[in-house]
Amino acid sequence: MARHPLVIAWEENLKRIFDDIDHELEAEYGDRYPLHPNRPPQGATANPEDDGLFNIGASFTAGYGSEHGRGYILNVRMVTLARVPADVQAYMEDRVVERLRERLPAIFPGKDLRVERDGHVFKITGDLSV
Repeated sequence: MARHPLVIAWEENLKRIFDDIDHELEAEYGDRYPLHPNRPPQGATANPEDDGLFNIGASFTAGYGSEHGRGYILNVRMVTLARVPADVQAYMEDRVVERLRERLPAIFPGKDLRVERDGHVFKITGDLSV
């Protein structure tokens, strides 16, 4: 299925935010857990999703049955075989949410975008128009 160029551009801007946050988290927390054996160290690939401890991104959902409707479900993953306690995972998600809330208005001026908990996940909701 073909995707509209404006949607592609919108998602590329969102990815740039995630990449910036990824770099920050790697600098602050990247040495806290060993990398998965198949995972290259930070900066070894052209895409921050593919290296280092963190993988930060989002997936669009139509939001059927959701409290907040359509939006982008936030995914914050620590790529390690070590056990990551739930409170550490929650702390990392909170750091991402804080930084995302700071950056969204600058990258998407004039848009009413929010990052809200929707059930067990965080979701970017609001004015998703392109």
